[in-house]
Amino acid sequence: MMPLRWLVLASLLAMPLSLALAQPQNGEARLPEVVITGERLPRLDEAASQFLITPEDIQLLPPARPGNILRVVPGFVTIDHSGGGVKADQYLLRGFDADHGTDVAFFMDGMPINIRSHAHGQGYADLNFVIPEALQEIETYKGPYYVEFGDFATAGVANFITREVVDENLAEVTFGTFNSQRYLTLLSPTKGAVRSFIALEGFLTDGPYDNPNDYYRFNGLAKLTMNPMADSELTITASHYRGDSNASGQIPLRAVDEGLIDRFGSIDPSEGGTTQRTTGRLRFRWDARPGGTAFANMYLQNYQLDLFSNFTFFLNNPVNGDGIEQNDDRYIYGGHVGYRQAGRVLGIDSAATIGFQARIDDGQVRLGTQQERQRLGTTTSIDLFQASYSPYLKLEFQPLSWMRFVGGVRSDVYQFDVRDRCPDDCPERPEGDTSDHIVNWKANLILGPWFGTELFLNYGTGFHSNDTRAVVSDPGINPLPRARGYEAGVRTRQFERIEFSAAFWLLYLDSELVFVGDEGVTEASDATRRMGFEVGTKIKLLDWLVLRADVTPTTAEFRGSGDAVPLAPRFTASGDLTARLPFGLTSSLQLLHVGERYLTEDRSVTSQPFTVLNLITRFRLPYKIGPGHLEPFLIVQNLTNTNYRQAQFFFDSRLRDEPAPVADVHFTPGAPFGVLGGIGFLF
Repeated sequence: MMPLRWLVLASLLAMPLSLALAQPQNGEARLPEVVITGERLPRLDEAASQFLITPEDIQLLPPARPGNILRVVPGFVTIDHSGGGVKADQYLLRGFDADHGTDVAFFMDGMPINIRSHAHGQGYADLNFVIPEALQEIETYKGPYYVEFGDFATAGVANFITREVVDENLAEVTFGTFNSQRYLTLLSPTKGAVRSFIALEGFLTDGPYDNPNDYYRFNGLAKLTMNPMADSELTITASHYRGDSNASGQIPLRAVDEGLIDRFGSIDPSEGGTTQRTTGRLRFRWDARPGGTAFANMYLQNYQLDLFSNFTFFLNNPVNGDGIEQNDDRYIYGGHVGYRQAGRVLGIDSAATIGFQARIDDGQVRLGTQQERQRLGTTTSIDLFQASYSPYLKLEFQPLSWMRFVGGVRSDVYQFDVRDRCPDDCPERPEGDTSDHIVNWKANLILGPWFGTELFLNYGTGFHSNDTRAVVSDPGINPLPRARGYEAGVRTRQFERIEFSAAFWLLYLDSELVFVGDEGVTEASDATRRMGFEVGTKIKLLDWLVLRADVTPTTAEFRGSGDAVPLAPRFTASGDLTARLPFGLTSSLQLLHVGERYLTEDRSVTSQPFTVLNLITRFRLPYKIGPGHLEPFLIVQNLTNTNYRQAQFFFDSRLRDEPAPVADVHFTPGAPFGVLGGIGFLF
């Protein structure tokens, strides 16, 4: 718990320190700070399904799991996969149960978050190192239509963009049910020639579980932005995250129905783990000539995870149980450099961007057996080296005032290298090296606006890489299976108070073969086809009252047999009714619905649908307390105390006293009614 204590101390010290910086020193008078702001240029979207999450959206979301920010995006659902704790969320989007990130690409300020050939599964993306209030915005994209994004960007992309400064410093404390506490500090000591930003967060909770989570996380972020020359900008960012917890795991439905445990109980209370992520990144932009911009983004990450799980209990080992331990310790480094030139070509407004991305994963990955977190043996242990090199060309044309074209081509070259380092007689010993490459094309046509309406036509191919251990073990495996996506959409604002968007999309994936980290084996599947609609609206009912709603029906099936893709979302809906009153009160009632999903290919077993309501209210007091304002807030989660299941699976397991395996639904329980309340001091 020591990192959390440090954070609490830092939070208490940060406020007077910042106040001191704002006061005259040594009798010197300080002139009032002059802040010059400019109007932000409108964002030119390339598809009707693009979505921007704003600071106003972020402010009105529960902070316990940072990934839940993404639930604002139509059709994007995040789910607790393990019964609380440090494990990454499960992501549902566009007919994909993308597990922990296999088909959704995540970035922070352009730095990749997904981890290739991870100990727990391909594309693992843990968002617990995100501090929601430290974000300026989140850009989200769906489909493989965007030249800048490569690996994992098949169903969609989310890019978390951090702030340069905060207008007001913030010190905030939160307390709530299940022994929950949160401490948050946001500071901008300087806002002039050097713009600085510091964010600190500490969070801990026991959760509603019979075996307390004892979960804590510590997050720290520091960012400096400066202009070495009038036409350039340099940004240096560093962050550190550490988390530790127990977890209740995925529990069998029969154990709850028979009264062996309640829905917040656990079969193996030793599940959980610890993880940390330290990052450093540098961004440089130079406006080299009229219409031209050169840019370079570099990053270095150190990532570690020790995860203890038990999914099948006593299915494979009736004596010691089926507990597994997954260890990942690696460095990830790389960058993105390029040049964009805008101008007129043959009288047509045009722009061209040429860029190059490189990434290297270098580390050690291990899978072993354990009982109550005591090691029993090793299944696989490897040295991993995986590299990718990705040049691309992006073209933008506007031949007519009502017509835009954005598209291009990218090539991705991959190297896979695995060295066996298992000290014992391991049952799995992957080793070898290979390489592969793939070329993908993107084309987006935007027509309009006419009467406040734009039409979008999109096409693109993309891919997700497969696990290095699988690729070097079986030459028949396609390392880079291709995805092909199509979309037609409309976005309109014909009336001042109503916004509406709709999109129809198709997505084909050549293969969904993935490495299953929980078992240490590879599983192959046939090619798949997904299709669906997205419909969303935002209505300004009154000057201070806004209604937002969306629905996303989806189908996902294997192209050869027509069987269902297990776990794929079939229908989601979300919405909120938000009041922003002029005297400082903001309140939002939020709804999330996840419909029934097929848990088996033959559609014989389905998941339990659920609907959850949350209520969040913040009130900024209109008068000052000393140098700043107080902002109390209240968060009510699961307002109706709905008894529901979050992550849901169907597979064989065996309890200690059962004579044979049992095929059953296994799930993590949804959080019950809970209250978080606190107060922020803005100064």
